[in-house]
Amino acid sequence: MKHVFIVGSKGIPAKYGGFETFVDNLVSRQVNKNIKYHVACMTFDKKTKNYEYHGAECHEIAIPNIGGAKAIVYDLKALNWALETIKSRSYQNGIIYILACRIGPFIHSYVSKFHRFGFKVWVNPDGHEWKRAKWSKPVREYWKISERLMVKNADLLICDSKTIEKYIHTEYKKYNPQTTFIAYGADVTKSSLSEKDRVVEEWFSKFGIKFDQYFLIVGRFVPENNFETMIREFMSSNVENDLVIITNVERNKFYNELKEKTHFDKDSRIKFVGTVYDQQLLKFIREHALAYIHGHSVGGTNPSLLEALASTRVNLLYDVGFNKEVALNAALYWNKKDNSLEQLLETVVNFSQESFELYSSKANQRISENYSWGLISNSYEDKFLRG
Repeated sequence: MKHVFIVGSKGIPAKYGGFETFVDNLVSRQVNKNIKYHVACMTFDKKTKNYEYHGAECHEIAIPNIGGAKAIVYDLKALNWALETIKSRSYQNGIIYILACRIGPFIHSYVSKFHRFGFKVWVNPDGHEWKRAKWSKPVREYWKISERLMVKNADLLICDSKTIEKYIHTEYKKYNPQTTFIAYGADVTKSSLSEKDRVVEEWFSKFGIKFDQYFLIVGRFVPENNFETMIREFMSSNVENDLVIITNVERNKFYNELKEKTHFDKDSRIKFVGTVYDQQLLKFIREHALAYIHGHSVGGTNPSLLEALASTRVNLLYDVGFNKEVALNAALYWNKKDNSLEQLLETVVNFSQESFELYSSKANQRISENYSWGLISNSYEDKFLRG
């Protein structure tokens, strides 16, 4: 039996973001029963519990709610749990899989301890956390140091983006890092909802949105997702369609600066509609968009992009390596130059039905052949068993 401990996701069943969805799909789609998954799950409740989910052992780790540092505390406590479990059960020759590079300054001593039991430490480096504008300069410096030390000490780095893998080898050549590429996944099934379902009717009616007549943005409300450029270019365009923005918008400094710079609140076409946690409804909204606009600039492979390619007919992507390696010629690309996105928007509204069908077919094929969760889960199983 190969024991695989997964550290770094908030927990399963998935309620949150990318890593949680990944772990959920990994364990729920398990085929080979010679693997036993052990998953750390975060909780703020002091009364922790163990439970099973699709055969995986899930263990809650209680941590204090102390802002950004809680993720570091969580990872360290999760590694301590993994180490204690391995010792007490006499496990040998397994895998510790750490998601993201948060604990670089502490990782060396843990790697040594796990090696004593024949366990290898693998890391998913995620994207460029140190580039995110939401962090202060000292925090960004910590993330960069942490990334370097994780790369230096890991037995293997599993990159979900070839662009990230190339960056790892270029930036940290002196460490001769061992890497492999396994993509993130997407759900290729269609929404179970129809136009007549109550939840659909209520949502579209609430915001005054017409089926198949709106541009769509889905993503975290942060500067590096290029909200300013997307909104400014949309406002400059002559399209009559709505721009529907699904995001965790907060009336914070970024929001106020954006409003002051663009005056988007004066444009009735722009609709901030909050978040949508109902996954079937979100999928339906994607399927009935005229086009999806993707502004993410900090890699690697973004889950929202994969979901868009699986669901939306036409996708307009920010021209950066992380996005291009995923979509290739199944999407259209824009940059930060004036009128770049504006011209694409005005082109898409005049697309023929054949053009919509062509891009939709290309995108669906790209996802089903390279990014389906079944394919990704099988790739991980093969890697774990050979590791």
